[in-house]
Amino acid sequence: MLGTIVNTATIIIGGAFGAVVRSGIGEKYKTALFNGLGLCCLVLGMNASLPNMAKSEYPVMFILSLAIGGIIGTKLDLSGKIDRLNDRLNKRNGNENNGLQGLMTGLLLYCIGTFSIVGPVLSALSPSQGWAIGESANTYLYTNATLDLVTSAVLAASFGWIMLLAAPVLFCWQGMFYAIAYFFGEAMPEPMRTELSIVGGVLIVSSGLGILGIKDCKTVNLLPSLLVPVVFYLIKGLL
Repeated sequence: MLGTIVNTATIIIGGAFGAVVRSGIGEKYKTALFNGLGLCCLVLGMNASLPNMAKSEYPVMFILSLAIGGIIGTKLDLSGKIDRLNDRLNKRNGNENNGLQGLMTGLLLYCIGTFSIVGPVLSALSPSQGWAIGESANTYLYTNATLDLVTSAVLAASFGWIMLLAAPVLFCWQGMFYAIAYFFGEAMPEPMRTELSIVGGVLIVSSGLGILGIKDCKTVNLLPSLLVPVVFYLIKGLL
């Protein structure tokens, strides 16, 4: 769990730093941060999806996942609920910061991807070598922690202290994969991880489009898409 603890700590440190300096950043610089963050989302999302497309057992799985997940999320009005909650928080705090949307973007960036999914599995299945990053089973998670340190600082500089809430979510997310691997071995099949990376990458791209103001794809409504590959492979494993 050392790698997950380090990863969680970097989000807290980076988020706290970004939130502290946020008040001293002018609007034009915040706009620059938003633009840079949006472009990073596009690149990271495509990097998560495209390399895994060739490894997919079912190339149409991500299409079905987004379709089914989008219908479920729209029916539940997940995006509307987040927007209304965000409006109430803004009225209470007297600002116009779209913090909850920023938090959702952060969670996608932190939690979706090879490092954050495979990293805890490798950490559980391989003997730890302490803090020796070059030799450690936690190398993926240390690398992810470095990326998240920078990302969390930028996000918090844009959205504020609410971004620190992503830290415990990441800890639980990676802890879940660690526990699965520790108690059941490689219980999560590689094809499932591949499909999750593809769908997750598309959602990160969707967030990037929203941040850049190109298209609001209601990314929150698409979040149930991540459950479709999991349910599919669980059912397949039982057959």
